[in-house]
Amino acid sequence: QVQLVESGGGLVQAGGSLRLSCAASGSVFRINAMGWYRQAPGKQRELVAVQTSGGSTDYADSVKGRFAISRDNAKNTAYLEMNSLRPEDTAVYYCNADIRRYSYSNNMNYWGKGTLVTVSS
Repeated sequence: QVQLVESGGGLVQAGGSLRLSCAASGSVFRINAMGWYRQAPGKQRELVAVQTSGGSTDYADSVKGRFAISRDNAKNTAYLEMNSLRPEDTAVYYCNADIRRYSYSNNMNYWGKGTLVTVSS
């Protein structure tokens, strides 16, 4: 089965930076959209950034100019570079991807287990 594994979360001071990584493993024929969501306790999960295989990107207004998503298709990996972090960025960050496992199969959506990012003031 396909697995998404996030890494790079942790504790950081306000104004600092972190880079999250999401690696897809298992049977992967093609990854279409790949992105990041986040959820704070008691709040709704929200889209942070997403990028399609064609390079189209979309960002939440709250992170535009501070975060950047990128992909290494050869490694089936997505990255989220986070700069100028604020306490309100504190949340569990989840990797998400639409993946076709085989050339003859349909696309399926997968989620990582999440990685906690805590920004202290």
